[in-house]
Amino acid sequence: MPARSRRSSADTSPLARFRPRLRAGGVLLVASAIALTGCFGADSEVEGTADGDFADDGCTSVVVATSSEKVNMLDALADAFKESSQHEQLAECATVRPINVSSGDATRFLTAGGDWPDDDTRRWPTMWSPASTVWTDRVAAAASASLVGEPESFTHTPVVFGVPETMAKALGWPGAEIGIADFEALCQDPDGWASVGKPLWGSFKISKTNPNTSTTGLSAILMQSYEASGKTADLTAEDVAAAAEFSRVFEECVIHYGDTTGKVLTRLYDETQNGAGGSGYVSAVALEETSLLNYNQGNPDSHTVQPGETLTPPKEKLVAVYPSGGSMWSDNPITVLGADWVTPEQAEAGAAFAAFLQTDAAQEILPDYGFRPLDASVPLGDLFRAEYGVDPAGPAVTLPKPAVDVVSAAIDQWTQIRKPSSVLEVIDISGSMDEAIGDGRSKLDGAIEGAQATLGHFRASDEVGVWAFTTGVESEAGENIVVLRGVEPLASDKESVDASLDDLRFAHRDGTPLYDAVAAAYDEMVARAQPGRINAIVLLSDGQDTDSEISLDSLVAKIGASSKEGGDDAPVRIFPIAYGEGADTGALQRIAEATGGQWFDASDAAKIDLVFASVINNF
Repeated sequence: MPARSRRSSADTSPLARFRPRLRAGGVLLVASAIALTGCFGADSEVEGTADGDFADDGCTSVVVATSSEKVNMLDALADAFKESSQHEQLAECATVRPINVSSGDATRFLTAGGDWPDDDTRRWPTMWSPASTVWTDRVAAAASASLVGEPESFTHTPVVFGVPETMAKALGWPGAEIGIADFEALCQDPDGWASVGKPLWGSFKISKTNPNTSTTGLSAILMQSYEASGKTADLTAEDVAAAAEFSRVFEECVIHYGDTTGKVLTRLYDETQNGAGGSGYVSAVALEETSLLNYNQGNPDSHTVQPGETLTPPKEKLVAVYPSGGSMWSDNPITVLGADWVTPEQAEAGAAFAAFLQTDAAQEILPDYGFRPLDASVPLGDLFRAEYGVDPAGPAVTLPKPAVDVVSAAIDQWTQIRKPSSVLEVIDISGSMDEAIGDGRSKLDGAIEGAQATLGHFRASDEVGVWAFTTGVESEAGENIVVLRGVEPLASDKESVDASLDDLRFAHRDGTPLYDAVAAAYDEMVARAQPGRINAIVLLSDGQDTDSEISLDSLVAKIGASSKEGGDDAPVRIFPIAYGEGADTGALQRIAEATGGQWFDASDAAKIDLVFASVINNF
């Protein structure tokens, strides 16, 4: 087949199968529609190939908006399509171009109505391939069935829990059956890992993604309801309601709600490579089997592997725990959109590509990218074996997709029972924040509006505080810090917090005591941290430290103490935003990594709204 003919006969390892041909240029297609949704994930920026890849090649252009883990695979399938009989039957040639759009975000774009949120109409999708038909069902219910056409699955991958192998063995893997109820029991047991004879590992920690934007996060909460109900089919909204307490206990183990699985896995990979084994960070990660395969190959964020790039497998692999009560599957549909911008020629070519994906030629390509073919008789190849942490025979039980109203009930319930948060936003207001960001706003304007736009994500019971820092100011928190709001329940104070943020426009602005501000904020949050909450600092800075008494090394030593082996029952994690091109990304990354947090890149300061929303999605 064409996709295979490009491979060297000497390069036959499973790792080689994660080296698809790259298109020219990088990837980045910016969504400018923050107003369409309350909160995005980090992959909420609509990403696609650069302009050069969308140059007119004389063929009908068929853009496929797809979840990130399928971009590489669809690129290879697009090449194979060119050589297929389905393509030959078209009146003119067609070029399929995958772009990365998270399933949850595409759902919001489509249900909001209007045009696709990108200035370049060449990148408006003809087709959509979310990770699950759950999303196409939601668009059909919230907007119209004609908009999502006739989705048809072409590949699938189960949702599993990735557990470091040593930890899995402590739970009886691979011989013992392990279910979500077993994880829930470890969450409920105050002894945590000590209850199974591993006191040094501390509390049991789970990582999940936000179900509003992530298929894995959505599947996980549905699997919890299945487990609590004891059912393997016919889940109802009443079952979801009855599972509330079970799920609430399960949520208490969550370290934070990752915006993407890739970022959580990258953090775990870095911990593992540095000798910590990851046990101080996370014990189990809800993820798709294909993401686990990528991790064990040395590609934790499932990025596009560059030609000649060498991947280093983790020192300790993750093994897939297929919950004994059953797994949801990401069924990965593809459909031609019934949007006004899709031309008849594009619709015809898209239908031909969808038909090609059902053929044997296409199905045989899927295992090369960690996906399972629909036809169980198609060989899975060398990648699907215990060496890479998976069991080709798993999962033993498949949990069917519930009805749309049940899915909605589960999402609504999660909003109420998710782990509460205590968040201190710390904002740099140094002189450089007056710089323009090119859209009529200053950096400070962007920071204020970004913070304001995310307030609606928090519940009344969540604690939210706001500090600002620069030289020449003083407050009860110390020198160089202004306390706009102490860390306290948000309750009905959203309007007053909004007004307090507006007050920053008139604040004194001078130097950048970045490290001192972080140290003070960390002391504040550690003193009030509670095990039952996600305790976090969101740090925004547009520059480099100029005025601190504490050094970066001393700061990292101070804030990193609780994230060592076994961790802390109430860790405080820091989520820095590197704001603008002048931000010290190296220092901010070290600060994040020292606490088990994540750092976010807002080098294009005009996109701070999107980045702020990505950060807040963790809480």
